[in-house]
Amino acid sequence: MHYRELGIMCGAAKMKLDRLDQKILNVLQSDGRIANADLAEKVGLSPSACLRRMRALEEAGIIEKYVALLDQKKLGRHMDVFVEISLTGQSKETLENFERAVARSGEIMECFLMAGDADYILRLSARDPIDFERIHRDHLAQLPGVLRMKSSFAIRPIVRRTAIPLNGET
Repeated sequence: MHYRELGIMCGAAKMKLDRLDQKILNVLQSDGRIANADLAEKVGLSPSACLRRMRALEEAGIIEKYVALLDQKKLGRHMDVFVEISLTGQSKETLENFERAVARSGEIMECFLMAGDADYILRLSARDPIDFERIHRDHLAQLPGVLRMKSSFAIRPIVRRTAIPLNGET
């Protein structure tokens, strides 16, 4: 397979993505359930060549997994809450204990280690203020090493993307 270098290097094997790989990834980001034959037609490859490229992208870890994106509002989750967390210290043990506890909590949708005022920012999805109170009591207040929490409630999302831009395309 001949790759034209586009400045995107991935994985330990340093896989170079060419324009066809990027096309495949862009289509998959918008429709992860597309049939291989349809994907191949959209990107201009034979089905077998398309499948080989997809498998290479999966093996390199560029395609991490396939998921269904759910509409949280239709599932009764009407509140996005962002919680800034400051820890009692920055020791390796404090950070690892906190991160393990966050990973075990299914209520926490995302967690980011931050530079700045807060050590971490969490995003959770709650049904309503009463549900957030339950999440706070049963999950957030139980996290180890927390010095301070500051919660902010989103009014509405303006932009919510799951697709990563590749070579200027989305």
